[in-house]
Amino acid sequence: MDQPTTAVPYASPASAQGAPFAERPQKYDGLLLAGFGGPEGQDDVIPFLRNVTRGRGIPDERLEEVAHHYRHFGGVSPINAQNRALKAAIEEELARRGLDLPVYWGNRNWAPYLSEAVRDAADAGDHRLLAFATSAYSSFSSCRQYREDFARVLEETGLSETVTIDKIRQFFDHPGFVDSFVDSIREALQRFREEGVGIAQMRVLFSTHSIPVDDAQRSGPRDTDFGPGGAYEAQHLAVAAAVMERVSAQDPTLQDVAWELVYQSRSGPASQPWLEPDICDRIAQLPAEPVEAIAISPIGFVSDHMEVLWDLDTEALEAAAEVGVRAVRTATPGVDPVYVAGIVDLVQERIAAVDPADRAAATPLGPWFDVCRPACCENVRAGFKPAAAGIAP
Repeated sequence: MDQPTTAVPYASPASAQGAPFAERPQKYDGLLLAGFGGPEGQDDVIPFLRNVTRGRGIPDERLEEVAHHYRHFGGVSPINAQNRALKAAIEEELARRGLDLPVYWGNRNWAPYLSEAVRDAADAGDHRLLAFATSAYSSFSSCRQYREDFARVLEETGLSETVTIDKIRQFFDHPGFVDSFVDSIREALQRFREEGVGIAQMRVLFSTHSIPVDDAQRSGPRDTDFGPGGAYEAQHLAVAAAVMERVSAQDPTLQDVAWELVYQSRSGPASQPWLEPDICDRIAQLPAEPVEAIAISPIGFVSDHMEVLWDLDTEALEAAAEVGVRAVRTATPGVDPVYVAGIVDLVQERIAAVDPADRAAATPLGPWFDVCRPACCENVRAGFKPAAAGIAP
């Protein structure tokens, strides 16, 4: 597909010129569900971690330090089963709405790989793809890396001249995502109250994956100042506030419950600054404030994958038990019908090129762009590689 005059490589006609939002309707042949991937047996664990860390030269003995998280669960990450369930739920919702749009699922780091999914789509004659990446926020690892993967796959498969891939906007503040966190947080806080915990002694910890501060500061468009944590931190703070507004609307007696954003799953060297505070460090401080009960909401994650099962359900809950704080980990979106309906809302929004003023957004930061802006979410270590669904670089 010759695109010498386009601003956005590998893009459909509706997005190729680089406008922030699609300006005219676009028919798509298929939906590409893009996931992170995970091992499905003990023999898969180290090869999977090699894929995750490719290009960084990390020896297997260091990878084994992380591998024990997976080995604790039999070497099986739940993420692939969750994406199979999500794919089925999306297909059911598409069919319910009468949308004839096949769903192709591919992962970044484990089978089924994105290259397999794109080849399957092309073999079926589905050349114009709309991608939904299972990561809601803006950063290199949660957005741009997927876009680079799309470009790499199109080049490696030889399909760059015949297949286009657009990407659904970052959905951090779409109501379907935001609302899926509300009920379980409200129920946890109400349960604490029934057990005799006062409002002032409750706390909601909204937890997300930490990333290097340098990467956080480069998240989002370069022409906007989002604060010291970039768009990544600003988006999480905005979503947490929106969730708590909804909790209070459902139960006004909970409106004074305090909340804060914390981080987990740090994996870099001690010399490299990452976003803080770490959730376990923060939990250790809470009894002195005094806090008696916490609801831990994995607001940075869409399903109960390894960072939730290990870092929260194991390490964070153990940290709370050690200091005598009651703790409940609340739900991720998973296949909540509200979340699944929101995904299909986003598909229809992009197909119809809905005006930004008419798009659903639960925070002042949204709706986010259809087409990523220049120099958005740079990888500090590797610079800019070719990427789909955004203006170069």
